[in-house]
Amino acid sequence: MTIHSSHPFLPADGERNQVRRLRGRLPLPVSLWTAVDDGRPVGWTVSSMMVADGEPAQVLGLVDEDSDLADAARRSRTVAISLLGGPHRALADAFAGLAPAPGGVFRLGSWTDTPWGPVLDDAVGWVGARLLPGEPGHAGWALLVRATVERVEVVDEPADGILGHLRGRYVRLDG
Repeated sequence: MTIHSSHPFLPADGERNQVRRLRGRLPLPVSLWTAVDDGRPVGWTVSSMMVADGEPAQVLGLVDEDSDLADAARRSRTVAISLLGGPHRALADAFAGLAPAPGGVFRLGSWTDTPWGPVLDDAVGWVGARLLPGEPGHAGWALLVRATVERVEVVDEPADGILGHLRGRYVRLDG
């Protein structure tokens, strides 16, 4: 058995993907994107997202092309986006497929059904959105989902901050 002083699977400095390194240095909010597909709720953890203000406002997110959410959003044409707070780390990992969820991920929290999909009851805020015609398209290796914002609800001062992602770790973002 060998003990490594560094990460055994990390590429050497000159071989690392510089785009991934740059992306890892951008603090990103962690959210759950959900939809309903044939009566069944599905969801995916998304940290690559932004909101564009305007008339109408839009939300954009990068979603794994192979996720159940990608297929459900294409069919339902709607998504519900729950912005996560500090205590939601385990939930984010479960929806990303990184942690077990006995009985399914939707048993890990309390949810409210909306016309756009399930919304986490103790989310820091949430968005109900309708996909633009022809969406989603591609951006890099992911699907770029663009949707018109139809409803927004936010918590004025989240007690536990907003869950963020930075350099491969969850961090608490406070304002």
